[in-house]
Amino acid sequence: MLEPRPPEAHGPGRVALVVLAKAPEPGRVKTRLCPPAEAAEAADIAAAALLDTLDAVRATAGGRPVLALTGRLDAAARGEELAGAIRDLPVVAQRGAGLGARIAAAHADASRCAPGLPTLLIGMDTPQADARLLDRCVDALLGPAGPDAVLGPATDGGWWVLGLRDPQAAQVLAHVPTSRPDTGQRTLHALRAAGLRVVLAPTLRDVDTAADAVAVSRAAAGTRFAAAVRAVPALGRGRGC
Repeated sequence: MLEPRPPEAHGPGRVALVVLAKAPEPGRVKTRLCPPAEAAEAADIAAAALLDTLDAVRATAGGRPVLALTGRLDAAARGEELAGAIRDLPVVAQRGAGLGARIAAAHADASRCAPGLPTLLIGMDTPQADARLLDRCVDALLGPAGPDAVLGPATDGGWWVLGLRDPQAAQVLAHVPTSRPDTGQRTLHALRAAGLRVVLAPTLRDVDTAADAVAVSRAAAGTRFAAAVRAVPALGRGRGC
């Protein structure tokens, strides 16, 4: 298992870009792609999505990437490639009971890696979110009349990105139920109830099902993710979609 690194400075920047990720171990990630995909194929798709997301955060202007990781890269699809991709990044272990608590902790831990900077957190399920889109989210968060938070809704009712001027504000999300059709609305309500001004980012489709994988691969045709989806014969034929 990759040992988390202690918080450390990582160059200049305007914002800490937090990637909340699960090591793509077969049978532990993207299980809703199976069937039609096999467990190893689903893990490879997840690994490709994570690599694309890491590329996007690296290319975002003024970003200081931080990886909040759970799971074992040494058991993961594309483990060596992933280890190389994060070799120079601060890595913190996800902590907390439940996804809401892990999200709050990831914001707090990233803030310790990049003291004094706002945080922008993205998962590994939206490989179509490129650096241009993340630049827009950062600019919205940090503009002179900017909000306290930027939230990007997902088409399944969740959300795909959360930016906070004050990373400690993420604590209000620790007990928001996740993986529900109303998670995005509950998150927005919790932020506003805490007195935060929230701006919405564009809505994206995240990848949960085979249909999602095919649709997102078409929207992001030049990515590793799209190539990984095309490499799965059952998905390429549209079966199960």
